[in-house]
Amino acid sequence: MQVGKWASRLTYERAGVDYARIDPLKVMAQQAARETARNLLAAGFAEVEASRGESAYVIDLGDCYLASVTECLGTKALVADEVRKITGKTYYDAIAQDTIAMAVNDVITVGARPLCVHAYWAAGSADWFDDEPRMRDLVEGWQRTCNAIGVAWGGGETPSLEGVVVAGVVDLAASCVGIVRPKARLTLGRDLQPGDAIILLASSGIHANGLTLARKLAARLPEEYATRISDGRLYGEALLDPTIIYAPVVEALFAAGVAIRYMSNITGHGWRKLMRHPGAFTYRITQLPPVPPVLRFIVEQAGLTPQEAYGSLNMGAGFAVFVPAQDAERAIGVCAQNGVQAYLVGNVEAGEKRVVVEPLDIVFEGKSLELRA
Repeated sequence: MQVGKWASRLTYERAGVDYARIDPLKVMAQQAARETARNLLAAGFAEVEASRGESAYVIDLGDCYLASVTECLGTKALVADEVRKITGKTYYDAIAQDTIAMAVNDVITVGARPLCVHAYWAAGSADWFDDEPRMRDLVEGWQRTCNAIGVAWGGGETPSLEGVVVAGVVDLAASCVGIVRPKARLTLGRDLQPGDAIILLASSGIHANGLTLARKLAARLPEEYATRISDGRLYGEALLDPTIIYAPVVEALFAAGVAIRYMSNITGHGWRKLMRHPGAFTYRITQLPPVPPVLRFIVEQAGLTPQEAYGSLNMGAGFAVFVPAQDAERAIGVCAQNGVQAYLVGNVEAGEKRVVVEPLDIVFEGKSLELRA
């Protein structure tokens, strides 16, 4: 089925997510937040200023660094609720992993080992809490994910926010605190240089980014979430494959002595996240990892151009690790040993800040990713 036969093209912006309108608030918030850093001095600590604009905020505690982040799931829970009507499963055990992954995969980018996570589950009304199977799956999934990655579940908040959150819906979020010890593990890209290799770690599917687009597409499909994709699975079930949490493989890379120069969690902004580093580098991609069937389906059915697809979705790459060229093959081997497929896709070059994806003849200019104040 071709998109032109039944509907107009559906881009991420047309689906309702326009980062050009969202990102200015992030920059404004960073500008205001920077002025509060002096408040740490009274406690005898200091911020690591270079962490501002990164995926996690870092504080210098003296003998180690503390990293922290808060992230929300987004709209993936809405997909779970709809697919449950088809299959009878709640999927909230997988949704729990997705929510934790959003925070943990951010905090590890600075070299931190995750220590604990906290939960924020805000429902549109108290009625949401009457669904015992869904609540049980969420709790058990949260606990199982914490145990799988070796973090403590510290606590959380479960408000009922009628009038703020839509009735029958839940807004899920997580925060994570991690420790950087020894301090030499701090990974903020200080040593990133031309010639470094770009390693992309495979994604399990859409992860938790792009679900607004995926949901709008489902509404246009004749069988909606029950539509079969190329691997024979239901579109809705494929969307609900849980996000890979990359903390164990990153720990393995450090333990193996791989010299990690920089890391980036590929979520919103897609492959533009490869140029999150503040420096002026060109990131040249010469090989592409395989694209999961569910993402190929979205691209085809929504009529996305390669520029739109790779600029919004992970397209098979959930996490990026930048290492010296001589460490690339070893890094890929360590990833494989820890159950994550990884690919050497290109290298860092001196030059204008941009991502050049040669196989697709597309370029993402630096101005398309303005996340720093």
